Amino acid sequence: MKAKNCLIFGGSGQIGRHLIRKLTKNNYKVTVVTRNLHQKGYMIKTQANAGYIDIVESNIFDEKKIRKLFSQTDICINLIGILYEGGNGNTFKNIHSVFPSILAKLCKEYKVQQFIHLSALGINNAIDSEYAKSKLEGEKNIQKNFPLATILRPSVVYSVDDNFTTNFMTLLSRLPFFPLYYNGATKFSPIHCSDLTDVIHHVVTKNIYSKIIECVGPEIISLKEILKRLLKLISKNRLLIPLPFFVANMSAKFFQLFPKPLLTVDQLVLLKYDNIPSNKYQTNSDVGIPSTRIFDQEVEKYSYMWREGGQFSTKKYNPTNS
Repeated sequence: MKAKNCLIFGGSGQIGRHLIRKLTKNNYKVTVVTRNLHQKGYMIKTQANAGYIDIVESNIFDEKKIRKLFSQTDICINLIGILYEGGNGNTFKNIHSVFPSILAKLCKEYKVQQFIHLSALGINNAIDSEYAKSKLEGEKNIQKNFPLATILRPSVVYSVDDNFTTNFMTLLSRLPFFPLYYNGATKFSPIHCSDLTDVIHHVVTKNIYSKIIECVGPEIISLKEILKRLLKLISKNRLLIPLPFFVANMSAKFFQLFPKPLLTVDQLVLLKYDNIPSNKYQTNSDVGIPSTRIFDQEVEKYSYMWREGGQFSTKKYNPTNS
């Protein structure tokens, strides 16, 4: 059986690396587009055996160059997304709305079999978030230009390579207290990166089309509970202090001045909304690929890096803020 060709945008991130390994092990040939071959090419090459992966350096908005890649592509997968805006055209509109529209048009023009696009959970409700609005506009552009596309909406994605649990554990290990935005009541359904790539692989192999699928883990956990669990895993005692919205907003305005913001005003807006299944669309369980990895069990595998004494620490957690 001839191996199908997958064209992946965003292959150097945590989801992309997991996905490349899964696809190439299952006889798919992968072409990855990256903006910086020298920085990311070596890392991407290590994810698959020679002959199964090709790396192309290109600006993702160089339509003339990326167009050439579609003539031999069976499946296009877009994993590109940003959490905050930056320079060089890295705006929510460009990355989340314009670029997916370009890909959808090219998929239609070259009769690509499947187009899988990674969006985000909860964007229908977060109408006052620029991030959410750009994601929703991107979905609409895709559906208009390539109706057969499958759109995946994951909750928070975590793994040893994430910017979620690892950032929280770093801050919790260094700060004497931690602020709780909206009293830490916002609910999430964290999905492990491997579970999410299992969903993508399932969509590819089962030829699933024209769906919006909400990708969630097996648990619903509040932000406060997530922080408590992480504290237990790194054997730390910290005060979790609710912040009034005015103070939280001021802190977000300060943090977003950093080159890599800890928090932006738009992210603070997003935290108002639960990140759990909407019951309006099918979930990964509904399409036959339920998540199996439990948050505490998976994070425990790498949490020792933030624990005093490291992997073999015997210090026990004694909660004072439960």
